Amino acid sequence: MENIRYLSQFNLMACLSEPDLIEMDRMTSITTLPKDTLIQTPDQFREGFYFVKKGTVRLYTINVEGKQFTLDMLGEGNVFGEMNGISLGTRMLYIETMEECDICLMNRQRFEKFLIEHPRFMMNLMKVLSERIQGMSELTQKFALGTLHDKIMHNLIRLTAQVGSSEEGEYCRINCAITHQEIAWMAGATRESVTVALQELMRAGRIRTGYKTISVHREEMTANLSTS
Repeated sequence: MENIRYLSQFNLMACLSEPDLIEMDRMTSITTLPKDTLIQTPDQFREGFYFVKKGTVRLYTINVEGKQFTLDMLGEGNVFGEMNGISLGTRMLYIETMEECDICLMNRQRFEKFLIEHPRFMMNLMKVLSERIQGMSELTQKFALGTLHDKIMHNLIRLTAQVGSSEEGEYCRINCAITHQEIAWMAGATRESVTVALQELMRAGRIRTGYKTISVHREEMTANLSTS
């Protein structure tokens, strides 16, 4: 029943009854992976839908020069993968754990039958797909038009929505450990340039930093909501 409790907390599972959750639980196998474990590479893709029960995973690409670029960081309750033509756009990506993670894999045949029998669940799945596409579109615009400061702030605010945040006075601390290198991967910049930019953002009061922690000022969060 432990699986049922956490599955019911996912947005995708909100429309399901307890018997449905029990059936969903039977379709799920869980694997615990240590930090820095590659779940997938473009050459080692395995069809299926994966749910993050615990922890955070990083989705990234590598160019011909070996430079990494982080496209997304998914926390608890998020889903990635592809099954029978339904794709979340992660097939050609590297997916790696940022901390110890519990990853759930759905059985393909039973999941397809489940979708047919649960149209509301299918609608929720389509909503997740739509939000993922919208998020990637916003990210593309930021990278095409924004400064390095814009790119960093966009990604930090996006992280607060994905992995959650804790209120600390005028700031919201992102609920995951994050390094300057990881921010550089998200911004498509060098670690050195990101370190300088973070110092400038901190002096401006837009963020607050600690050991592997970053907090975003409330006004930045409000401004982001008003423009989204």
